[in-house]
Amino acid sequence: MVDVTAKAPTQRRAEAETFVKMKAATVTKLKTLKSPKGNPLEIARIAGITAAKRTSDLIPLCHPLSLTHVDVAAKLCQNGVEIRTQATATGPTGVEMEALVAASVAALTIYDMCKALERGMEVTKLRLVKKSGGSSGIYERGGRKS
Repeated sequence: MVDVTAKAPTQRRAEAETFVKMKAATVTKLKTLKSPKGNPLEIARIAGITAAKRTSDLIPLCHPLSLTHVDVAAKLCQNGVEIRTQATATGPTGVEMEALVAASVAALTIYDMCKALERGMEVTKLRLVKKSGGSSGIYERGGRKS
């Protein structure tokens, strides 16, 4: 694990996104799906939040962080489910992995809850969208860094 002892704690924030691509017919069924497990979008939100909190248990050598906020939003689109996440903490290292893990697990939860409807779904476009805090400054997808 990287030694971050000498690094000053700063406010850290990261946003990530991913997409679960599925057929339009699956999206239509998902709108009215009555699953014994509950609403797939809401269950995915809870799963993503839980995963962000457990990131250091899942990713070897990842620092355990005391998160101050995690948000996961899952939105139905014409050809799938868009997932956007945010993670915030004050500490000596960033929260990019927490945001990415939250997005990944939320997407896998959608897949798990919808696999009976369609096995050919794809989890695509997992990526960091934005991060701030720390000595490297602000990163935004699209090349902007300040």
